[in-house]
Amino acid sequence: MGRAFEFRKARKMKRWAAMSKAFTRIGKDIVMAVKEGGPDPDSNARLRAVIQNAKSVNMPKDNIERAIKRASDKSLGDFKEVLFEGYAPHGIAILIETATDNNTRTVANIRSYFNKCNGSLGTSGSVEFMFDHTCNFRINAEGLDPEELELEMIDFGAEEVFVDEDGILIYAPFESFGDIQKELESREIEILSSGFERIPQVTKELNEEQIADVEKLLEKIEEDDDVQNVYHTMQE
Repeated sequence: MGRAFEFRKARKMKRWAAMSKAFTRIGKDIVMAVKEGGPDPDSNARLRAVIQNAKSVNMPKDNIERAIKRASDKSLGDFKEVLFEGYAPHGIAILIETATDNNTRTVANIRSYFNKCNGSLGTSGSVEFMFDHTCNFRINAEGLDPEELELEMIDFGAEEVFVDEDGILIYAPFESFGDIQKELESREIEILSSGFERIPQVTKELNEEQIADVEKLLEKIEEDDDVQNVYHTMQE
C-alpha cells in the first residue's frame, strides 16, 4: 500500500468528525459549485460530486435542495477559496483550505491562531510544495475486481486503488479528477463520494509534549467556520 492508503487510514476517524461542521462545509461547497456551473447537477459535474458527498455524510435531501436553491439567489455573496500556509511549533508545516465571504476576517483569524500558539503564518508557496495535491473517489465495490479496475483506471490518471470496509478508493493527481469522474460515470459505476486531499510528501515524528503543542494550534484552526480542511506534516 502507498502513501495515500496510510494517509487515509490516519485521517479516517478525524475527518468530518462533527456532523454539523460537515454540513456547513458541504453547504459552502454547494454554493461555490452552483455559482460556478449552475444549479442543475446533470450539467454541473462539480455539483454532482458535492451532492454525492452530502449523501455520504447523511445530509438530508431537503437540506441539499435548500442549499442549491439558496445558492441560486443572485443576492447571495460568493465564497472565495483561499489557501493559507505556515508553520506550527517544532517545524511542522501546515496547509489550510478555506472558503470565505470575507477574506479580511479570515486572514486576521488565521494569523491570530498562529500567533497565539507560537506558530508563524507563511507566504504563498512557502509550504504548499511539501504536499501532493490529489483527488479521490470512493465507489461501490460490488461486482468489481480492484486489481483489474486499477489497471484500467491507470489510463485515466489513477495512481493507487485500494479496498476498505466502505468500498473501493481511487487516488490520482488533482488534475485527473474530471477524466476519472467521466469514466466512472460512463461505466455506470456508483460514486459514493469524491474529493480532494493534500498528502504530505514527508512527515515528522514528535514526542507527546510536542504533539500537544501542534494539536493546540490545529484545534483552533479547525474550529474556525471559514476553514474547510487542514493538512500538516506531523506523523500521525
